[in-house]
Amino acid sequence: MGTVYMIPNVIAGGTADQVIAPQVREILPKLKYFLVEDVRTARRYISSLKLGIRIEDLVFEKVDKKTGPAEIGHLMRPVLEGKDVGVISESGCPGVADPGAAVAAFAHGKGIKVVPMVGPSSLLLALMASGFNGQSFAFIGYLPIDKAQRRKRIIAVEKKSEEENQTQIFIETPYRNEALLGALLRNLKPSTKLCIARDVTGEEEFVVTKSVGEWKKSAPELKKVPTVFLVQGQFNKKKG
Repeated sequence: MGTVYMIPNVIAGGTADQVIAPQVREILPKLKYFLVEDVRTARRYISSLKLGIRIEDLVFEKVDKKTGPAEIGHLMRPVLEGKDVGVISESGCPGVADPGAAVAAFAHGKGIKVVPMVGPSSLLLALMASGFNGQSFAFIGYLPIDKAQRRKRIIAVEKKSEEENQTQIFIETPYRNEALLGALLRNLKPSTKLCIARDVTGEEEFVVTKSVGEWKKSAPELKKVPTVFLVQGQFNKKKG
């Protein structure tokens, strides 16, 4: 059987030289078969690394959130027959908030080796810079779009952080960044800490932690740029 290589992509344009590890550059020329979230993005990414790879010699198959187990099984047949495969996300690390996780899960079920490769993760980088609890944290994905449900979820997230001293991490579709920030500032307690990590590793990188009360005085302009939000409530340690 072949091997599944989980290959990180950049999370900000023009940063490959700074954030893509030599390990990735060494393995890519050896691969001919790829399962990717977006074919065009993957082709452009590999070309941008300037490794002398002929893109036309490569085979790309799409694996996104709509790809079911049966199709993944079909796409993994070459790997079962001995061919190595590279899994590439549209942005960042495959398998982390990414459809590539289903490929890794299938591989483990068949006894196929899965190799994670070093690369940028906006979630981990934001946590590193936030000053929040890095021993207990949770990535909860996207908050509800419906205003009432979103408010309810924000309050629940804050409560969990307070009770368990756990950092809560979430993201939003860039064009809804401003709406989410507004909801956070309206519904979180003034004393709760909020870290805003915008364009991590990019030219306009902005990672700042303040209390919600402080953010209300000077909220940043997030624009339509990928942003990670982290919440740390005041820990209410229960006395036994």
